[in-house]
Amino acid sequence: MKAQSIRRIALVGTGVIGAGWAARCLAHGFDVIATDPGANAEALLRRNVDNAWSSLEQVGLAAGADRGRLRFTGDLAEAIADADFIQENVPEREELKIDVFRQIDEHARSDVVIASSSSGLLPSRLQSRCAHPERVVIGHPFAPVYLLPLVEVVGGEQTSREAIRTAIAFYRRIGMRPLHVRKEIEAYIADRLQEAMYREALHLINDGVATVPEIDAAITGGPGLRWAFMGTFMAWHLGGGPGGMRHTIEQFGPALELPWTKLKAPELTGELKQRIVEGCETEAGQRDFTELERRRDKCLLRIQQVLAEDWFPHGEDGWPEPE
Repeated sequence: MKAQSIRRIALVGTGVIGAGWAARCLAHGFDVIATDPGANAEALLRRNVDNAWSSLEQVGLAAGADRGRLRFTGDLAEAIADADFIQENVPEREELKIDVFRQIDEHARSDVVIASSSSGLLPSRLQSRCAHPERVVIGHPFAPVYLLPLVEVVGGEQTSREAIRTAIAFYRRIGMRPLHVRKEIEAYIADRLQEAMYREALHLINDGVATVPEIDAAITGGPGLRWAFMGTFMAWHLGGGPGGMRHTIEQFGPALELPWTKLKAPELTGELKQRIVEGCETEAGQRDFTELERRRDKCLLRIQQVLAEDWFPHGEDGWPEPE
């Protein structure tokens, strides 16, 4: 099925992630039918959608956006029978997901893409008991799903290119920024990066170097502000001055061999250096370096203004007191 023809979304599993998908899809004018065997699942789903709605109204609702377009059923077969796109959100247990995918595959139309919100499982495993494994993909979002735009799209060994294209096109229709993970790998991209930082943070805590608030402050007051809009490599590209990454990687690259962290870095070969440099230069494009600096500074100022108004109101800065 082409993404342009998708009208009805089926959600299997309505916890935090499932409810986030429901709110986002409703806000973009889609019909949503959801199913979950949990006690009070419908009430919790509707409550979560209601809680998200005011934020979505501030972002701006699409034509036809209406919470009344949400239906709930306890029957999985009924939920997916007429769906044009299916998003699975059951707990992150491989055997459970494999069995749920088998059931979904049995009842869904053969041309409908089935996506999983899994945060790390391999799609090749999830599609292993499906009669139509070619339409199974990973569509890994980030909470809150109704606001954050990133969704990682991953195909398995039997996933068709058409299913990948359809999923990407659909996610774009609901205001997301799909990132195609071209090589199937556990935990995909963003969670691997988060996991690396999390492991190091645990070492810092365990070794008595820093507390949890201090670690969070080290991110939110510095690199986190930059990461919000330009990512790791572009931050380094601009941080090195007009020489960009070509200068930065030569000056700071050797530090990767020092025992600063508990994670072993890859060998910084000439080929790897070149890939990083070329990647940064491609991302920067033809824009003047000074222009990029101005854009960066403008974004940093605005982000801090927003934090001061909404995240740390009444003059509170939220930073831990030094011991």
